[in-house]
Amino acid sequence: MSFSKLAINSGKWVTLSTVIQTGIQFAQIAILARFLDSSDFGIVAMSNVFIAFFLTFADLGFSNSIIHKQETDQRILSTVYYVNILLGVSMFIIVYFASPLVVAFYNEPRLSKVINVTAFIFLFIYLGSIPAILLKKELRFKSIAIIDITGNAVGFLLMIFLAYKGYKELSIVYGGLVTHAIRTILEIYYGRHLFTPKLHFKIKEIKAHLKFGMFNLGETFVGFVQSNWDNIIIGKILGPKYLGIYTLAMQLGYYPISKLNPLILQVAYPLIAKIKDDEAILKRTYLKILDILSYFNYPLLAGLYITVESVVPLVYGPGWSETFPLVRIFIFVSAFSCLAHPLFTIAYSKGKPNYLFYLSIVTLVIKIPLVFVLGKYWHITGVAIGILITNIISLILNFKMVNYLIGDFIEEFLKNIIKPIFFCLIMVFVIYIYKSLIGYEGIYHTVTQVLIGGVIYISLTLKYKYSLKDILEVRKSL
Repeated sequence: MSFSKLAINSGKWVTLSTVIQTGIQFAQIAILARFLDSSDFGIVAMSNVFIAFFLTFADLGFSNSIIHKQETDQRILSTVYYVNILLGVSMFIIVYFASPLVVAFYNEPRLSKVINVTAFIFLFIYLGSIPAILLKKELRFKSIAIIDITGNAVGFLLMIFLAYKGYKELSIVYGGLVTHAIRTILEIYYGRHLFTPKLHFKIKEIKAHLKFGMFNLGETFVGFVQSNWDNIIIGKILGPKYLGIYTLAMQLGYYPISKLNPLILQVAYPLIAKIKDDEAILKRTYLKILDILSYFNYPLLAGLYITVESVVPLVYGPGWSETFPLVRIFIFVSAFSCLAHPLFTIAYSKGKPNYLFYLSIVTLVIKIPLVFVLGKYWHITGVAIGILITNIISLILNFKMVNYLIGDFIEEFLKNIIKPIFFCLIMVFVIYIYKSLIGYEGIYHTVTQVLIGGVIYISLTLKYKYSLKDILEVRKSL
């Protein structure tokens, strides 16, 4: 199969998986917001910060290293596998017995059971780690799609059932636990032909992977701190109620890029790893990724920005008006973040994970004081503004690194991104006129606004970017 056909075939399965999972998670948020209150979401968010800290050590950076080096040696993979299992058992013990410290920090007794139950994730997620990495390396995205869809669907159904039965925050925890358990079982099953553990364990044989992974791990750890610093501050100072409001606003504001970016990038990285030595193709591929991300993400973000008063009540139900300004801020955060994400595909492919680590350090140094000072004076709104400023600075530094790794690309990038931004401005203006003259409340007006925005953006794109002939040719290639 040719390189282009391989990319298209992989993209089909990733797209299908993303669309289905997006629907599941959208329904999940909408339903849970009607059974749970903001403090329930806040409790889970507090726990997630603690759990996410230990998940930064999930595989010591082995996943990116194995893909970068195109590792196939079963003995080396077996050693990595056993290291991961030892790591998982250690993480379980630490998390389980350290939960009283987290409870004391937040002064929130409900956290104890939430953390203790969630800790069991560490006992089984590592069992499917190597098969999952190899499935991605070999571009087996059909299997990955089945794994992700099945796990999320079963977890979703259990979560809703338990929420209905009054399990409150524990409904999210138990649902998440089952999701991970099912995914691990399926990863082992679908990856059985790619990896079978051998009775082989020699640390010295994985030194190259450890060296590569250390910077990856450092970047992930620093990234965790700078990504969760806002949650820590809000949870500690303002409590679970405001953390719950903040979390739901952030989830909605990030929602478009959290679905579309992985859809594109999880296919892009293993593909780029195979062409990393061709500088010209690498630059064209990077620019194409940025182009695709902007054309797909920006209309969704712009549409959400102008319809937030209509969308939030439909998604979360009544009583969540406090999220309106926060969602709008996070939409701008998403607009900058989605362009920063592709750096990792270049850095890892070039064998430069240290660049991501350095960028994370600088971003952290900027973010901590900004979030703290602005949060002190303007509470959760100030925290969100601090994150926005940090992301703008981070994107500038991000582009400088890419420019160094693949050569000048800024001029061509700016030419490409002008069109989607202009199309979005036209779309927002027309929807604003509709809202002002006709109305915006209720499902009828919301659907009408979405249709108006979609027709305008698609029409402009077909007229000035991609012709119908281009789209039909892509469709034939599928």
